[in-house]
Amino acid sequence: MTEDKIKRLAREIYEEVGGQDNVLKLRHCMTRVRMDIRDYDKVKLEKLKEIDGVMGVVEDDTLQVVIGPGTVNKVAQEMVDMAGVKLGEPFPEPKIAQSGKQLVEERAAQVKAAQKEKNKNNSGFKAVLKSISNIFVPLIPAFVGAGIIGGIAAVMSNLLVAGTIGDSWQQYIDVLNIIKNGIFAYLALYTGINSASEFGATPALGGVIGAVTMLTGMNPEAPLPNILTGGTLSAGQGGIIGVIFAVWLLSLIEKQLHKIIPDSIDIIITPTVSLLVIGLITIFLIMPVAGLISNSLVGVINVVLEKGGMLAGFTLGATFLPMVMFGLHQILTPIHIEMIAQTGMTLLLPILAMAGAGQVGAALALWIRCKSDTKLVEMIKGALPVGILGIGEPLIYGVTLPLGRPFITACIGGGIGGAVIGAFGNVGSIAIGPSGVALIPLIANNQWLAYVLGLLAAYAGGFVATFFFGIPKDLQEK
Repeated sequence: MTEDKIKRLAREIYEEVGGQDNVLKLRHCMTRVRMDIRDYDKVKLEKLKEIDGVMGVVEDDTLQVVIGPGTVNKVAQEMVDMAGVKLGEPFPEPKIAQSGKQLVEERAAQVKAAQKEKNKNNSGFKAVLKSISNIFVPLIPAFVGAGIIGGIAAVMSNLLVAGTIGDSWQQYIDVLNIIKNGIFAYLALYTGINSASEFGATPALGGVIGAVTMLTGMNPEAPLPNILTGGTLSAGQGGIIGVIFAVWLLSLIEKQLHKIIPDSIDIIITPTVSLLVIGLITIFLIMPVAGLISNSLVGVINVVLEKGGMLAGFTLGATFLPMVMFGLHQILTPIHIEMIAQTGMTLLLPILAMAGAGQVGAALALWIRCKSDTKLVEMIKGALPVGILGIGEPLIYGVTLPLGRPFITACIGGGIGGAVIGAFGNVGSIAIGPSGVALIPLIANNQWLAYVLGLLAAYAGGFVATFFFGIPKDLQEK
């Protein structure tokens, strides 16, 4: 009987990373299985990349195997099921075949040294990026689903205003908006909970600190003062940037209290003191400061996009793929969310989405020029559909980046698409998550045609640049 594809992928990935015993922890994102590895010397990277169904491998703070959307969920679940744990849980300690205290101690020292080196490489700015990723990646499916539902509601509202549909449709629009607001109206809570999990605080307390920024229960006739401006605080001021910082402080205080408070009263004293102290700091210090930072940041970006036009669009569209490659794109997530919170849309996302479209154009050129390379063509066939829908990692890590030159020409295509979006101006998205064609329903103010023209320009730019200048010599058709 033929082995199921999911089971085969799970088994073969384990084989090439040194077996289950060499994995510390496993989880996944939209396209990648992410593994913390005990001993990297046991990982066979080249053989891992050659597995049928693996589109690429990324070495970062975790070993990331690119499989693609949909499949990755099933493979990751199969792998943790095989290990007898849940996603994100530590794997069982490996059973040592040989006896002897010395062997056990040597193995423990190796694992400790590997972990220490990983932590060293994970310090500073890279650690910040990782934390931001861990906070927001679990929310992306909710952003996608709720955002598309909100986009449908927006289209229906426009049809209602135009008289295309009757007033009876208003109740359906209201229901869709209620579903959409399930995440966007309470994003501070979700951010607080995920931030607490990331920083080692109690998730429920993190959620409460997120809720504090909504100022529920504030007397509208006696609003709280803003110590920076002399005005008053408003709900949500400081946004998720403030929530993340506040919960980080919460984690520091909570951990210290756990150390000094007697166990018998810890459950009472620690959460009470933590919430009171951080709550007051959040309201009277963090919210005003974070609000000033958020407003300034969003204002600067809007001015750059407004004044920069095509040049700003080309620069952002051309440089986004290298940012993705180095993991720097994670820092943009809270910026997108702040822009949506303050202006109703993010002007950055449609421009940055052009980078993925440039990949699509480059892949089409490679398909035509490199027909004799059946393995490359099969990889393109598998990665192209999801690339068109806006998930570009399979194309990046499985096709263009390993070949070198096509990655550069794909960036040029992304820049051309970004220049078109920049030329139109005021092309924004009401939510984050999707890209490519999947972003069309989320484009604000009926600017979807401008976005589509940008996509077509990026497809064409990536195709032409790759067709004439991006084909590696060893792959060109004779």
